[in-house]
Amino acid sequence: MVYIPTGKELIDPFNILEQAGIREGMQVADFGCGTLGHYVFPAARMVGESGQVHAVDILKSVLGGIESRMKMEGAGNVRTVWGDLERDRGVGIDDGQLDIGLLINNLSLSKQKEQMLKECVRMVKGGGKFVIVDWKPTGAPFGPEASTRVSAEEAKSLAAGAGLKLEKEFKAGQFHYGLVFVR
Repeated sequence: MVYIPTGKELIDPFNILEQAGIREGMQVADFGCGTLGHYVFPAARMVGESGQVHAVDILKSVLGGIESRMKMEGAGNVRTVWGDLERDRGVGIDDGQLDIGLLINNLSLSKQKEQMLKECVRMVKGGGKFVIVDWKPTGAPFGPEASTRVSAEEAKSLAAGAGLKLEKEFKAGQFHYGLVFVR
C-alpha cells in the first residue's frame, strides 16, 4: 500500500505564501481555490484587515464551502468570486487589481492553459507577482495522471507567453515545483 501524504506534509501553504512575498495590505487571488481554502485562509491572515483575498473557483459548491469557513473563522477580508479562468474576462476582478495571483495545482487540470494564464495575468498589476505551483511530472504515485502534468519548463514557457518574467524557482514540496514570476 502506498502512503499518501496530505495537508502540510504534502505541500506547506505557508512556505508558498512566504515565497510569493505576501504582506499586510495586499490584494491576493487564489485561482481555483478549492473547497478547503488551503491557501485562502493563511493568505487572509498574512494580508490582515487592510488587505483582501479573492477566492476564485468555477464551482459554486466550492465557493459555498469557502463562505461557510469564512463565517466560522470570521474572515471578513475574504471575498468569493465565481469565475471561469478559461474564458476572456471570465473572472470578475478588475484588470491590474492584484498584487499577487496564485495558481496552485490547477495548470495541469486545464485544457486551455494559455487562455487560463492570460486571464489570470490580466488581473495582476504591473510589477505584481504571479505564482505557479504544480505537480512535478514524475515521482508521485498519486495526484493527477502523469500524462496531464505540466513540467516546470512548460510552465515557464506558458508564463513567458503571457508576458511574465521568471523571478525565482523554489521547492514547493517533495512532489511539487514552485515558480514566482513578475508581471
